[in-house]
Parts: sequence; C-alpha cells; structure tokens
Amino acid sequence: MKRLGAAVALLVFIAVGANAAPQLHVIRSGGFSAAFDELIVVFERTTGIHVVTATGASQGPGPNTIGAQLRRGVPADVVILSKEGLEELASDGRIVPTTRVDLAQTPLGIAVREGAAKPDINTVDAFKRTLLNAKSITFPMSTTGVWMTEKLFPRLGIADAMTKKYVPGGGQAVAGGEAELTIQPVSEVLHLKGTEFVGPLPADVQYISVFSAAVVAGTNEPDAAKRLIAFLASADAETVIRNNGMEPLRR
Repeated sequence: MKRLGAAVALLVFIAVGANAAPQLHVIRSGGFSAAFDELIVVFERTTGIHVVTATGASQGPGPNTIGAQLRRGVPADVVILSKEGLEELASDGRIVPTTRVDLAQTPLGIAVREGAAKPDINTVDAFKRTLLNAKSITFPMSTTGVWMTEKLFPRLGIADAMTKKYVPGGGQAVAGGEAELTIQPVSEVLHLKGTEFVGPLPADVQYISVFSAAVVAGTNEPDAAKRLIAFLASADAETVIRNNGMEPLRR
C-alpha cells in the first residue's frame, strides 16, 4: 500500500507539472522598462504565465549588455532592446529572425535634478550652449550614447568638452546629484524619481530610438514567448506605452 501511495503521488506530481503554466525569462533594456513593468502585470494576470525579468544594455562594452548575457548563458526566452542591438543579436544567431517585432519608438530628451532650473534647449544653438555651460553631463553608454559620442557631439564641435564633463550613471546620477543633466530616451527619464523632464532635443539633432522584441533562439517556451510579444504589440498595450513617453509601432 505504501508503494501504491507513493506511485499515485508521483503520478499526481507529474500531472501537475505537465499542466503548470509556463515560465518566461525576459531580458529588457532600460528604454522599454517602465512600460514593460506595467504591462507584464496584466499579462501575467490574464495568461497565468509567470515572467522573470532581467535588465541589460542594448549595446556597448561590458559584461551586462543583453548580447553579453546571452553569450554567457543567462536564461532568456524573449529580449526587448533597441532595434540596432537586436540586429546585432540576429547577426550572431541569438534570436529567431521571423519573430522580430518593432514595439515602440521614443525621442531623446533631457532631464535635470528635481527642483533645478530647466535649461533652454529649444534650438540647436541653445541646446549646444546648455551642454557647454553644464558642469557635468551623463547618458547611458548604449545605443544612443554611442550615437551621441560618435556622431552628435563631433557634429556640434563639442566632443572633447563632453568627454571632460561626462560622468556615468544616467538619470540616476542626476537624481543623486552627481551629474547636472542627462540626455537619454524620453521613455527612460519621463517619470524617473528625483528628476524633472525638460523636453526633447531639437528636431535637427534628434535621434529616434526604436525598441524591438524577439524570441531567443533555443527557447523551450516558443509559444508563450510569441504570446508575450503579441501582447506587447497589441492595441491593449498602446495606452501604457504612450503614457511612458513612447509611440506604439503596431504591425
């Protein structure tokens, strides 16, 4: 009888495990974080799928970019990052190419510490003066940071000056008082605690970040992964995306 009871318990355990809702691992970059954190609550509640979330930079040096994490075996079923970063992952064979979806786009903007005077950035000249007058600036060294250091600052003739003023940390450095202002995607700083959003960069020096998602190659949960991406790209997600400083890009 004891053996029979143990066998029944084992069968019940196997049956429950087989019917359990899948678990997804997602690695996302900062630009889509605020919207994702709101939307994932709805997704989990309506589907029963549990999502474990990790973060990483879309591009750049260091061990914590999304690509670096995938290469060293960090578990992931879905990635959400800049379109440029996703292209790198596609070239490296890290994603399923047919699952790529552009979710949203956002411009670059400036934020200062809460309570600080908001600088003039209404024109390119005013924006340039603001950067030159700032004692320190910060920005994430990912897709947009690479664009600014390699293209924008040299174009404005202020590359050397910006290198001397730069401190790491992004918006958190501004909130903590280590940097005077930050330049990064609006979706990253629009509601960042301890900072105040100044506005987007002038159109002539603007960069539009596109955030994309894809299923990671080799996932054990392809159907659940596709279901999550479809939800993030659906009309149900649009309001949350807009409220977090982005424009939805529906297929």
